[in-house]
Amino acid sequence: MRARMWCREGSHLRTLEGDMRQRENSATPSATVAFIDIAGFSAISDVYGDAAALVVLEVFESMVRDALSGYEPPIKWIGDEAMLSFPEPDTAIQVLGTLLQACRKESRLPLTRAGLNHGPVIHRAGDLFGSTVNIAARITALASPGQLLATQPIAEAAVTRGIAVRDLGMVALRSVAGEVPLYEIELAPSADSAWIDPVCKMHAPYSSYRRAAPDGPWFCSPRCEEAYQRSPRTYEVPR
Repeated sequence: MRARMWCREGSHLRTLEGDMRQRENSATPSATVAFIDIAGFSAISDVYGDAAALVVLEVFESMVRDALSGYEPPIKWIGDEAMLSFPEPDTAIQVLGTLLQACRKESRLPLTRAGLNHGPVIHRAGDLFGSTVNIAARITALASPGQLLATQPIAEAAVTRGIAVRDLGMVALRSVAGEVPLYEIELAPSADSAWIDPVCKMHAPYSSYRRAAPDGPWFCSPRCEEAYQRSPRTYEVPR
């Protein structure tokens, strides 16, 4: 009985392995996958209301569309996060350089976060799947407000263009086996943590309100300060 069960299980495993090889063979040539989102979006909805958050989202969506003019549209939107795909790292750097600099100049937007990875992807029903996509998403989750993190192929393309790159070393990503070499790429001016509102993640210049204390954080408005004072542990101050 055990032998017959093992034969059936072994056959099943071989079938799965065959299916996996077929899927791997159907993977497209490598692509650069990017995720970009609004760092303070949830807080804006909580503090200022859903209508205010919707206005911010519409501004962001419009800026993404403008930056992608002439390129492929976003693969999909996940709330305030856009998933983008480019044929190679250099194109991604060119498009995101335009987008992130425009976002930094837009006074209605909080800081953004972005993560990029390059590798094989699988197309299915207009979406992208695979390890390359998963790693890009995990990298984005690690990014601080105003930060773009990426893997080595994107960093190398940035260096070729003369863009500032900082080696962050090997980093562990959630649900990813082993550590991944990560790099911070400065496609837009670096955010000064001393001037980031800890609640909505707006960055100066803005019509500054005041500090909560002589050595405390700056707030863009009394409402953000009130939210912070009610629950300071809720809002992580960027470092």
